Amino acid sequence: MTFAKMNYVKTFAVIAVAVAGAVAGHAADLPLPVAKPAVSQEVVDNYLKATFGKAPPEWQAKIVPDEAMKLCSSYRNEPPPALAEKLIAEESNRVVLPADGQFLGDWKSGAKIANNGRGGQFSDDAGTVNGGNCYACHQMEQSEVSFGTLGPSLTHYGKDRHYDPAEIKRAYIKIYNSQAVVACSNMPRFGANKFLTEQQIKDVMAFLFDPQSPVNK
Repeated sequence: MTFAKMNYVKTFAVIAVAVAGAVAGHAADLPLPVAKPAVSQEVVDNYLKATFGKAPPEWQAKIVPDEAMKLCSSYRNEPPPALAEKLIAEESNRVVLPADGQFLGDWKSGAKIANNGRGGQFSDDAGTVNGGNCYACHQMEQSEVSFGTLGPSLTHYGKDRHYDPAEIKRAYIKIYNSQAVVACSNMPRFGANKFLTEQQIKDVMAFLFDPQSPVNK
């Protein structure tokens, strides 16, 4: 490097340090940023009502949270342990187990339900059969290439649990009412909210636990 270039580099470095110092000094004189106030619950409620303002009454009712959702929202889905245990106990009381004691239906029907994302939408007519839309959050069949990752993979779900009856019952409860297992779970409460019928839940259960199901291959 030539003498002229060395002087140029030194000069540039000195200027850079000086500018940085000046900026830092000026920044020290500036007031700290003021945190924006949290949006009130009233604003949120009014916005939701306005969004669904033209919807029929039965749709208006769907945006009204039940007590469990109010609790979870107030704690951002992380309630204190004591309240979490109380919520799980209350939601467990809403679980209705099959009267015939059978938890598994037909896995082929369960596969269709898991793949069906229809039901509960504005565009659905009255005769639309609700689906579980399971692939929106989970991988189930190992060969499936399109699936969500919000929930864990369910590939080999029954096989990994050795088709244990206790695990089958626990899974049924989780699908029926997820908050009876995990407080403030992101998973829908399919049975408790009557979105899926008992038979549909049994069929999805078979998709998870039947040894012949592609989930367990």
